[in-house]
Amino acid sequence: MERIPQRQLFGGAISANFPLRFEDVSNIREVPDHQEVFVDPARDESLIVEILELKDDVADNGSATWFLQDLAVEQSAEGTIVTDQSAVFEAPGLGYRNVTSIITTATAQMAISKSRQGREAQNLVKVYLANLRLKGVQTDILITAYEPVFINPLSESANAVGAGATVPAAESGRTPMAEVFKQVVSTFRVNDWNLFGASAL
Repeated sequence: MERIPQRQLFGGAISANFPLRFEDVSNIREVPDHQEVFVDPARDESLIVEILELKDDVADNGSATWFLQDLAVEQSAEGTIVTDQSAVFEAPGLGYRNVTSIITTATAQMAISKSRQGREAQNLVKVYLANLRLKGVQTDILITAYEPVFINPLSESANAVGAGATVPAAESGRTPMAEVFKQVVSTFRVNDWNLFGASAL
């Protein structure tokens, strides 16, 4: 299997481990300041880490599912089926000033089209989402991983990956996306809390 080294996010303020095959999209195009986006173009897999203000009106229990469904609406996804959701876990390594942080995760399958392509070009994609609630700094971190299951022949992804069912990652010597996602979540570290603003200190 491939090496899974530590990668620096947000200028080193955050770090997490994931394979080098995921390329930093900011080297190709502009990415919003509150996001880090990585892609493996050969497999059309992507990984996004996003910093948001804490949504106080969303309950901890099921927060990852809430964000997943919000994402589905935002991307005009169809046929969204939540296949898995976790309980609420404490994240002892991510506490700030004695305020505990928590993690919930959820997985779904949905039909999504690339960028501005229409419904006729939708791909079937498995989406993994973790919500890390850093309550000490009033922040929701979203870690989202996209794994195509079936590429539509009309999708622009078909040019790079090929149409039809995608080849399982393990068959091509790569770490399966479910494992990549687990690695990112379990190795996620805040190295500089200043990232969340002086008002949080």
